[in-house]
Amino acid sequence: MASQQQVRQYLAYWFQLGKKVLIKSGQVALLPQPVISGDRYSEEFEAVWQQILSHDSGDCYLEATNETIAQLLTPAWELNPCARCSMPVPMRSAGMPPLVCPCNDLSDWPNTSVPLPRAPVDSQTHLKDIRDRLSKLKMS
Repeated sequence: MASQQQVRQYLAYWFQLGKKVLIKSGQVALLPQPVISGDRYSEEFEAVWQQILSHDSGDCYLEATNETIAQLLTPAWELNPCARCSMPVPMRSAGMPPLVCPCNDLSDWPNTSVPLPRAPVDSQTHLKDIRDRLSKLKMS
């Protein structure tokens, strides 16, 4: 089962490549920009996420996919790396995988010459972890 955090990250990665989320059964397309602000998701991203979770939004799904966000949050679905581009894609926990990855209609993807989409990074925590590892090595 994909956790809520995994689904948020899945959407954030695809938003960074220009994919939109369709809400109200495809009547409204949203693409928050920017997606990341410093060490967290941007206010724009968080506002879109809240709209997705709202019952008033109806069926919501990532552009070029068939699975709704609500479906992804059930035990029937997992998020795993695409064999072609390594981006997260929904796969049934049991049964056949989806026919295509959302990258299917991106003519310039995968593109290893540009940075890959990412999740927010807390630089302070990351630097503290490095410091702690160096301290342990120094003591050894």
